[in-house]
Amino acid sequence: MYTAQGRIKQNELLTQYMPLVRRQALTLQVRLPASIELDDLIQAGMVGLLEALGRFDATQGATFATFASQRIRGAMMDELRTRDWLPRSVRRSARAVDSAVRQLEQLLGRAPEENEIAQHLEMPLSEYQQLLNDTNSGQLLPFEELVADGGEPVSNELGNSPFEQLLDGQQRQTLIEAIEALPEREKMLMALYYQEELNLKEVGAVLGVTESRVSQLHSQAVSRLRARFHDSA
Repeated sequence: MYTAQGRIKQNELLTQYMPLVRRQALTLQVRLPASIELDDLIQAGMVGLLEALGRFDATQGATFATFASQRIRGAMMDELRTRDWLPRSVRRSARAVDSAVRQLEQLLGRAPEENEIAQHLEMPLSEYQQLLNDTNSGQLLPFEELVADGGEPVSNELGNSPFEQLLDGQQRQTLIEAIEALPEREKMLMALYYQEELNLKEVGAVLGVTESRVSQLHSQAVSRLRARFHDSA
């Protein structure tokens, strides 16, 4: 049971860290479909902050700011995982792309080109690229999703960056090897998006392509990574 002093301290921390909740929500929102409201992310983040206040243990070595940041992000992710805004038909198509990439990599012994994947799927290149755009809007947490496909849970309490928080141990090594095998432009895209935390528009400015093209390349890179994880599972 909280003392009056304890409640005052908790209220002070809530006030102090509310801006952090909003910053994390804004950072995440730029990667989401327009249907996801900022207020929903903030509300979920506040739940994470309250959880952090109740579970923080200073003897574990981490600062409260670090612990709270991880809990806030984790709560937002949990909220987003309860939503499914991608039509089933698009999910089926995304699985077909994953399968095509996996088969072509085994056949060719290298990462297949875009036109090779489209040809394998028996569709025009423009149709394949539109499919990549459609599937990318649902790939909120591609790394988490591809690891979950392998049956392994993902911790939100690892590392110091969002990128490092996603994987550990063998999962991390598999991911590193899979990223190294990506075509150079897709490898750079993933670094800019996940390590530097640029949004799609900013990544496009660096790569000299449109935001739509970045979306396509991102979706294709995720398919390549999922194919690698599938083979290593």
